[in-house]
Amino acid sequence: MLTLATTDDFIPEDHPIRRIKPIVERALSKLSPVFAGMYSQRGRPSIPPEHLLKGSLLIALYSIRSERQFCERLRYDLLFKWFLDLNIEDPAFDASTFSKNKERLLEHDVAGQFFEAVLAEAKRKQLLSSDHFTVDGTLLESWASIKSFKPRDGNGPPSGEGRNPDVDFHGERRSNATHVSTTDPEARLARKGPGKEAKLSFTGHVLMENRNGLVVDLALTRATGKAEREAALKMLGRLKRRGRATIGADKGYDTKDFVAGCRKRSVTAH
Repeated sequence: MLTLATTDDFIPEDHPIRRIKPIVERALSKLSPVFAGMYSQRGRPSIPPEHLLKGSLLIALYSIRSERQFCERLRYDLLFKWFLDLNIEDPAFDASTFSKNKERLLEHDVAGQFFEAVLAEAKRKQLLSSDHFTVDGTLLESWASIKSFKPRDGNGPPSGEGRNPDVDFHGERRSNATHVSTTDPEARLARKGPGKEAKLSFTGHVLMENRNGLVVDLALTRATGKAEREAALKMLGRLKRRGRATIGADKGYDTKDFVAGCRKRSVTAH
């Protein structure tokens, strides 16, 4: 059966993804020298880094839970194939290969450079303000199991047999000072609020400008009591601006040290 239809014919003209794709492609074109240095000229052909980044963006935009689920959906979702510049008959990526190649993006900090390229595109279109900002942080749960949170001296409670043994923590006091995760040592035990369950976590931080609500900086740190304020001051220090500015934040940032740090950077805290 022959057809002259392409994936572009199936995407509505007013779909928001059509406005996103040109911005992404302009940002990727700026990263071509970085991509050229990531892969050897010999060996088996791999998934292009442009497809990896576009695929990761689709995973974020459509809240897809895993790379495996994304690769499965890529088999039949014409919008996904259109966004990745694939033909209708092109096969989907292998999930294991996709996950393995994403590690190469992390090694070369491609995600950070991609973010900077998109941010430059927003600046070019004069979508960013330089006067008013908002900062916030949130706990991001680690992939480490709470069973891996064991005493630093190795004297923990006995565990059962098997790959996923039962562990009895009843009566044991656990803290970051005395315990550490054996699978993710940088994760810290933290809770989002009083009465909430403590989990092994990191802290994610986002700095946004208030004109269009666009993210201008972000960071990932260990989950400590001062992480939000310390990361906010570092992100404010990286801002390229002139004159004074304001920063809005919740009551967790309302400390003398943070307000003083903002004033040193010519920023008024609200």
